[in-house]
Amino acid sequence: MTKMIHSYWAYIVLIVLISAVVNAIIGLTSKKEFKAKDLRISLFALITAHIQLIFGFIAFYTSTYYETMRTLGMGEVMKNSELRKPLIEHPLMIIIAIALITIGFSKHKKKTTDAAKFKTIAIYYGIALLLILAVIPWHLWFSN
Repeated sequence: MTKMIHSYWAYIVLIVLISAVVNAIIGLTSKKEFKAKDLRISLFALITAHIQLIFGFIAFYTSTYYETMRTLGMGEVMKNSELRKPLIEHPLMIIIAIALITIGFSKHKKKTTDAAKFKTIAIYYGIALLLILAVIPWHLWFSN
C-alpha cells in the first residue's frame, strides 16, 4: 500500500517541482516581481517533496529489498546493480535532492531582490529535479 502511494505521489511531486522550476525561470528571465504566488509554488514543491520522502522511508523499510539487504549484507548489495539501484542509489540521490530543495527554499528567503529569489529557486530546485529524474525507476513506471 505504501509503495503504491509512494509511486502515485511521485507524479504530484514531479508536476509541482517542474512548475516551481519553470515559474522561477520565467520570473527570472522576465524580471518579474517575486509575489506570494511564487512563494506558494516553491513552498508547495518543498512540502510535497518532504511528504514523498516520508512515504519513501516507509516503503523502503517495509520492502522486500530491505529484507534482502539485511540478509545479504551491504557488500553483496553494492556488487549487485539490480539491488544497488533501489537500495542505495535511489534513496541517496532523493535525499540529496530534497536537501537541495530545502536549502534553496531557505536561501531564497534571505535574498533581497526578486531576481536573486527566482535565481536561487531555479538553481536549487532545478538541480534537485535533475537528480530526481535521473533516479526514477522509469522501467517500473512504464511497464505493463
